[in-house]
Amino acid sequence: MKKSILILAAVVATTAISCKKKGCTDPTATNYSSEAEKDDGSCEYSNTPTPYTVPTTYVFQDADGNSTVSYSGQTERLDQLSEIVTYVKSGISGVIDAQVIKDAFANVGGDGNGFFSFTSTKQLKNKCFAADQATFEGFMDAAAASSIDFASTASSGQAGTISSGSSTYLVDANGVENVQLIEKGLMGAVFMHQALNVYFGPDKMNVDNTTAVDPTGTPAKYYTVMEHHYDEAFGYFGVDIDFPTTIPGRFWGKYCNKQDPAINCNADMMDNFLMGRAAISNDVLADRDAAIQAIRTEWEDISAYQAMNYLDDAIGYFGNDNAKFLHALAEGWAFAWNLRYAAEDTRRMTPTEHTALMAMFKTNFWDMTVADLNAIKTEIDSKF
Repeated sequence: MKKSILILAAVVATTAISCKKKGCTDPTATNYSSEAEKDDGSCEYSNTPTPYTVPTTYVFQDADGNSTVSYSGQTERLDQLSEIVTYVKSGISGVIDAQVIKDAFANVGGDGNGFFSFTSTKQLKNKCFAADQATFEGFMDAAAASSIDFASTASSGQAGTISSGSSTYLVDANGVENVQLIEKGLMGAVFMHQALNVYFGPDKMNVDNTTAVDPTGTPAKYYTVMEHHYDEAFGYFGVDIDFPTTIPGRFWGKYCNKQDPAINCNADMMDNFLMGRAAISNDVLADRDAAIQAIRTEWEDISAYQAMNYLDDAIGYFGNDNAKFLHALAEGWAFAWNLRYAAEDTRRMTPTEHTALMAMFKTNFWDMTVADLNAIKTEIDSKF
């Protein structure tokens, strides 16, 4: 009798265990069952990310209201280029020193060897490829050498100045206004390249996005590594946090606005910068990647369209205004040259095609013809 009771108890216990209701017991699953007592591995999860808010200005904060945005190093480089350009342009009225420009380019001593109006640990030179460093120093040498003849009237084979109305330009013996190659070229070699290829590249984007870098430091760093890298790319674009409400008067923000009537790039660029950053802060990396690709494409478009505009200007001035012709041609050359810094996975021109494009510009700008300019335009237009 005692044995029968024990057997009966075992049967009841086994039945109770086997009768527990099975289902999904994970509350985060889309098919979670509050009645399920045993998880049967059936949990399903939605691939739709949690909705997030994209701000209308480049202002991002953590849960405690601390700003998570920082790109001061990029602003310092923009300011360095502004001061370099101002100095090189002074060559229209006096001799400038190539070494002064090079020291500012490398930011010798943290103040451009006494050149800059501010101190900084950043520099432009080390953000260029080695070959580009030599190229830009060559432009600096040419600008300084041309300034020796600032009092001479420029002509083919003669460096000097050339004027149109109230505007005066310093050109070398080949009619090249080297300050335009320095300014617009560094916009590509540093600002565009660093943003599109370096900070938006995998080495800078496949990084920590969970922990604030140093929230207790001085200054405190409330951003993640990924957020900071993305901000640095935005810093190289060089616009205000409320762009395009506020339009900058220099560099890429200025030229983005110039091309906005043609390609709606003001909204495209800012909306994607905002979406990508908001996506990072909410860990929706697919949206981040989509924004990056859109920015890469639009930035390249801005350079291509600006090159075409300056080539059109040069054609309009040809034979009528040599000063404006050479000025527009130098700017067109620089924006065409900047197409080499487009991101590898979005660029419309291969390196070989771009080399061929730049070879279409004659060494002596005085020898360029309308036919030459139209041929260059056709080549760019075929890709854009």
